Amino acid sequence: MDVMSFRTPGLGDQTYLLTHEGKGVLVDPQRDIDRFLRAAAARDVDLRFVLETHLHNDYVSGAEQAALRTGAELVLPAAAAAAYRHTPAFHLEEIDGGGLVIRPIHTPGHTPEHTSYLVLIDGEPVAIFSGGSLLVTSAGRPDLLGPERARSLARLQYVSLRRLAALPPGLALFPTHGEGSFCTTTGAGRLTSTIGSEIEHNPLLAIDDADKFADELMAFPMPIPAFYRHMGPANTLGVPPMPPVTVPALGPDDVPAASHVIDIRPRQAQARGMLPGSLGIESADDFGSWAGWLLPYQEPIALVAEPGQDVAEAVTQLAQIGIDSVHGVVRDLGEAATQTYELLDLTAFTERLAQPDAQLLDVRMPSEWRQTWVAGAVKRFLPDLFTQGIPVELDRDRPVLVACGTGRRAAIAGSHLARQGYRPVVLTDAGIPDIVTALKARDAA
Repeated sequence: MDVMSFRTPGLGDQTYLLTHEGKGVLVDPQRDIDRFLRAAAARDVDLRFVLETHLHNDYVSGAEQAALRTGAELVLPAAAAAAYRHTPAFHLEEIDGGGLVIRPIHTPGHTPEHTSYLVLIDGEPVAIFSGGSLLVTSAGRPDLLGPERARSLARLQYVSLRRLAALPPGLALFPTHGEGSFCTTTGAGRLTSTIGSEIEHNPLLAIDDADKFADELMAFPMPIPAFYRHMGPANTLGVPPMPPVTVPALGPDDVPAASHVIDIRPRQAQARGMLPGSLGIESADDFGSWAGWLLPYQEPIALVAEPGQDVAEAVTQLAQIGIDSVHGVVRDLGEAATQTYELLDLTAFTERLAQPDAQLLDVRMPSEWRQTWVAGAVKRFLPDLFTQGIPVELDRDRPVLVACGTGRRAAIAGSHLARQGYRPVVLTDAGIPDIVTALKARDAA
């Protein structure tokens, strides 16, 4: 048996391809299925099953299309009641794959229908695919379906984790959600584990009361990206195939008036000049997540990129969350790049912060604010700048110094402030903790 992992860092998720004696099992595939099918073909594997652990909240699924393309049997939790043809997985009702057996284990908590899959070869358990249930040193969060159901699902998660912990300690554990995912209750650790290692190291398995467990899971709720609310319905009704990842070239004057313009160039290029009204989100692993979180879902998009920059990756990331509305890319801004912001390193930013007219905007998450902060800073989490507006405390006539943890979110916020007529000054390659350290060092000198 071999298990191949496909990591999607921007979403904090993994897809798995289990192979055994020429047969394959694909688990929780994302929409861009070609990478999985190429890997199966390269190994001369006949894809026998495509398994879904739950109706995903963080991406649209490629499971149905993978099954249609290959003839594999599509298996979904019975309680998912998806609208397309599939084999329903009932608790402990084994599915025979000829040489390997899939044993569904109902593990509600992350979602009500959530099902983990135990794989047996010659009657021996060899792997458990736990989706969003038992994670490495963590567990799937229970609040994605709304606060009204969160505590009930948290108590179910308590039972589900113990159900999985009763499996053989040497059993390999392959969760779908991991580090970087907003589907985890805390920062999940390594990508894979064993049942025995989780019994020893997962702090949630040390809690022996369902209510205390629920309290722990719900103590510090993480923000929920805005696009999540569109994922479950799409995965229930069915997801169309991937769109083309090549898009037409546009000139600055060709961008449709109704389009949201996203500048994916490096922040240094953005700071020098952007198309008026555009939002800067540098191309990176989490580009799609930020675009889906900050912009109205599925409305028309035009990209701005440097010559030779990989636009296909940006289009792929958007398609992974169901956004198929990219109409083209501008690669030559000409004279149209008039929207600017200022970019400073830590030393220059700290000096500017000491000036009498300084005003600091902290766009980190609330959980980060609790850990360290700068006195007098105006706090507003980046997505809240779009839903709640720019804080009234900020004076439009004075420079707005913007910081986050590393500079990425600050650059996005800076571009948004610039298009609203503010004068942003963005801290790059450093963050609020670095400012705190620098201020302490200055005061001690």
